[in-house]
Amino acid sequence: MKWGSDFKLNSSEECCRACKEMCEGDNGPCLCDSWVFCGNKQDCGSRFGECWLKKQKDALDPDWRDSGDKVIWTSGLVFGKGEGIIKLKTEHGIVNVKLFPDCAPHSVYFILELLSLQHCAGCQFYRAESRGNSWDLQGNHIEHAPYGPPYALIQGTVDAYGTVFKDIPQEACPTIRRGSIAWVGSGPDFFISLANHHEWKKAYTVFGQVLPEDMEIVEKISQLPTIPDVWSNVKVAVLERPVPLRFIRMRKSP
Repeated sequence: MKWGSDFKLNSSEECCRACKEMCEGDNGPCLCDSWVFCGNKQDCGSRFGECWLKKQKDALDPDWRDSGDKVIWTSGLVFGKGEGIIKLKTEHGIVNVKLFPDCAPHSVYFILELLSLQHCAGCQFYRAESRGNSWDLQGNHIEHAPYGPPYALIQGTVDAYGTVFKDIPQEACPTIRRGSIAWVGSGPDFFISLANHHEWKKAYTVFGQVLPEDMEIVEKISQLPTIPDVWSNVKVAVLERPVPLRFIRMRKSP
């Protein structure tokens, strides 16, 4: 959409913003869905400040050139309305998840890598806790009610057999609300929240959001039979039978 050799800016933030400005409003389609910026004066040389704005053939399978500490370019994705949505497949139904590349780029990069796996053996939900009497149907905390247990979430892992997981750094994302999908620590364990957990502030990296119409599937899993357990002096509910899961791509329209 814009050639970096003719389009130079002062920072990666400005380059990202230029890409976003090619979207129609906050939730409209985007003419630009990826950006690449050369921001190291010494390593970039005459290419310092180049900002390349691109439109991928498939934003969920972007044209990766290279990665790692030795790469002098910084890049990112921008998802418009109806874009950046993947599917979380379970035996109880498919949950659509909107990814957040703006605030959790490392997390989204890992999830996109998961989409290329031929299997996700070992990936499963293993903990399920309902809203109980502490949160209402909209996920709002009921006044004077305890904050758990139960803790209004379902928890799982994407630690697939035969793969090596690299810890994901904590990223600056919004607080936990109903439908948020976030890492436990640095992963690979994660959870989907059934409630607005303002009391947790920004303790967890949120990398996506379950679409509202699919929360009934999350609620269904939270009601499955469990066994009580104690983890680090915290009472939890562990599923009697773990629920296998897998992140999959949305089929592109013909």
